[in-house]
Amino acid sequence: MRDAQENILYVGKAKNLKKRLNSYRVANPDRLGRRHLRLLRAVARIELRECADEAAALATEAELLLSLKPKFNRAGTWPATPRFLVWKGDGTRLALAISETPTPGWQAFGPFGSGIVHLRAALLRLLWFALNPAAGSAAMPAGWVQGRLGERVTVSGTQSSEPACHRIELVLTELFAGDHDGFVAWVGEQSKSLGHPHDLAMRDADLETVVQFMQAKARRTRPFSAPDQRVTKPRVDSPGLFTEENWNQP
Repeated sequence: MRDAQENILYVGKAKNLKKRLNSYRVANPDRLGRRHLRLLRAVARIELRECADEAAALATEAELLLSLKPKFNRAGTWPATPRFLVWKGDGTRLALAISETPTPGWQAFGPFGSGIVHLRAALLRLLWFALNPAAGSAAMPAGWVQGRLGERVTVSGTQSSEPACHRIELVLTELFAGDHDGFVAWVGEQSKSLGHPHDLAMRDADLETVVQFMQAKARRTRPFSAPDQRVTKPRVDSPGLFTEENWNQP
C-alpha cells in the first residue's frame, strides 16, 4: 500500500485479494484502532505482486518487510534472533534442539528466525510416526501434539536400532540439503500403516509444513531485489482509495 507521494505504507499477503480489500472498504471505524484508521485513510494506491504459491508469498513478504520496513508494519521488519536446528544421534535415539549458535558435536541447519520452532515440532511428530506407526499420536510424549517441547527433545521407536537411527540422520541430512521429496516419500513409506484418520491428517499437515518451510528457505537464499520505491505504472490505482465516505459502503 502506497500513499499519494509513493511512500510504501504497508506490505501484506492475501490468499483471497478481493475478500481482503472488501474487508477494508466496509471497515467499521468504531471497531478499528487509530493506527489502522490512519493507514486506510492514507492509502492512495495498492501495488500487487502475484506469487506462485503460499510458500513463495510468505518468502516474498518476509523479504519485503525486512528490506522496506514499511511505516505501518510492526512484525517482521527487523531480523529475528538467528537460531539453528541441531541434531545428534546416539545409536538408538535422535535428539533435536534449537540453539542460537551451532553446538559442537551436533549437526546444524540454519540459521533461521522464530519459524524454526514450528519446523522442529513438525519434524519430531513425523519422525515419531515413521518410527512408531502402530502406536500413533496417542502414545506420543505429552505436549508433542500441541507443539509444546522442551529445550532438547529425543525421539525413538519401540524397537529402535542403530541402523534405523543412522537412516534417520541420513534422511535429515538429505532433507536439509534440499531433497524434501525424498523425505516425504520416506515418511509416507514408513508410516503407511497409520490407521487413525486423525493421525493421517496430522502427518499430512506436518509434511506440508516441512515442504513449505524448505521451499521458502530455498527462495530466501536466492538473490532478491526490492521493488523501486517509486513505480510509475500502478497495478491498482484509485485516488482516495479508502476515503471516509466509503467506510460503510460495500
